[in-house]
Amino acid sequence: MPRTGYRVRLESGLKLDINELARNRLIRPGAATGLVVIRWTSDWGEIAAGTITADMRGTDWGCLHIRIDSVDQRIILVARPRHFGGRQWFFVCPYLNRRCHVLWMPPGACSFACRQRWGQQVAYASQFHDRIVRAHWGMARIHARLCNIGGFNPNEWDFPPKPKWMRWRTYNRAEEKFDRYGAALNEGLMGAAIRLGFRP
Repeated sequence: MPRTGYRVRLESGLKLDINELARNRLIRPGAATGLVVIRWTSDWGEIAAGTITADMRGTDWGCLHIRIDSVDQRIILVARPRHFGGRQWFFVCPYLNRRCHVLWMPPGACSFACRQRWGQQVAYASQFHDRIVRAHWGMARIHARLCNIGGFNPNEWDFPPKPKWMRWRTYNRAEEKFDRYGAALNEGLMGAAIRLGFRP
């Protein structure tokens, strides 16, 4: 883990997302999965690889076993009823015993745990950016999400139309957030222009 006063970016480490594992069929609720290879990659190639096995045959609990080099960890899984039917699966953090969808192993760590376990030793990449960069990043993320869900060409839209199956309430919230990021961006750019001596 990092030295005192230095915060590691969580995204520089390894991430286990239970919903992503299920979408990629690496785990299957209601079934046991044998030895499956899992890989983490970046723009520069493969970061790490390992194997996982999972037993999710129980209705309320299960277990995931992951091996990566010297890491050999068992993680408890629990399922809770969803409001509109079905069951939602969660990891149980091995250290804090709390339910979560994502576990992290930051650089220098030797096991997976929830974000809260790592405390002030880690930060999300966005926490290292200033307000203008966060606004750019937030707008791009909302834009990409709407284009992906709706199947829109990202180059054709400043702000994509509502995807067919998205609720209006969700879409309106995304639009409001997009506009707030835009206002923050404009405010930041105006401040930079004034500092450089330009007057509107």
